[in-house]
Amino acid sequence: MKDNLKDTGIFGRRHYDYLKENKPTVINVMRMNGTLNDYLKSVNEQAEEMLFQLVKQLAKQEGVTEQLKATDQLEWVRRMNSIRDRANEIVLNEVIFV
Repeated sequence: MKDNLKDTGIFGRRHYDYLKENKPTVINVMRMNGTLNDYLKSVNEQAEEMLFQLVKQLAKQEGVTEQLKATDQLEWVRRMNSIRDRANEIVLNEVIFV
């Protein structure tokens, strides 16, 4: 059965793929209840909010500021990419793959 995953977002789709592979019964129950899309949208929103907060906190903790951006853009980009990658990994492990 093909699910309509429209508007579920990237994290919602990743969680769907995880559930499909590891917990197919959960997907079937949500399909029957008609709650699958709403659930995936909720997971996506939760993951995006967590990612935003983590990036903000890690940047502050590591001193990645607008001043750094103004004086050394390449260093700012390098450090922000590192922060985003780490935050994304945390979100995947804490929200998506559970």
